[in-house]
Amino acid sequence: MGRAHETGGRAVPQYARIAADLLRQIEDGTLPPGELLPSEAELMRTYNVSAGTVRKAMAEVRAGGRVETRHGKGSLVKKRPPVRQRSSDRFRRSHRTKGQAAYLAEAAQSGAVPGVRVLSVEHRAVPDDVAPLLKVAPGTEVLARRRLYLRDGVPVETATSFIPRDVSDAIPQLRAENPGSGGIYARFEGAGHEFAEFVETLQARGATAAETEVLGLTPGTPVIHLVREAVTTLGRVIEVCDTVMAADQFVLTYRIPAVD
Repeated sequence: MGRAHETGGRAVPQYARIAADLLRQIEDGTLPPGELLPSEAELMRTYNVSAGTVRKAMAEVRAGGRVETRHGKGSLVKKRPPVRQRSSDRFRRSHRTKGQAAYLAEAAQSGAVPGVRVLSVEHRAVPDDVAPLLKVAPGTEVLARRRLYLRDGVPVETATSFIPRDVSDAIPQLRAENPGSGGIYARFEGAGHEFAEFVETLQARGATAAETEVLGLTPGTPVIHLVREAVTTLGRVIEVCDTVMAADQFVLTYRIPAVD
């Protein structure tokens, strides 16, 4: 059991063939969204392979981001495609003038029903790694807005915005749970802060235990850790947003200029 097959002169491992077959069934609708994949025992019987081969195949399928594993249920075909984030589009002022914050705009473009749950709005000491970005001393008190973002009711992203006190104190809406139409960036602009650019730093890594819990992830699921700096035309960073995204729910597309 678990033997390789010859394809185009190359030996294809049995687990890879099983994974490809399951992914094909997902693509052609044989296994529709929300459907449970066959159990380990069923796959062993169907393909006449060992448990180890089935586990390797399922690891390959999960790596493709098309299924999710739920404790006590098994592996299900995901019901929704990833969000496609466009860095050149999602912070356009036109979205804010229509009353859409960036996440709501991008989720709507994917055909999903977006949701935002505010977890906390509080004054707290700035994290050590955020202080230099805001150009404040470690331990300085800032306003922290922590949110949980959902797609079709499913948690996919957490984000915490850190805002200097002099900025947040001058804009009372930033301290409200709902800052109003267009989100906090619209409030910044309404107070006279004009944005020049947004600088994002991304890192792919494994989810922490806390992130696994809040996002409802399978242990070992990768996440995208994104830190964004909102820079004004005066060269000041007036917000740092620390974001953790379930990696299998997002496709990030960036436009990179080829000329100065």
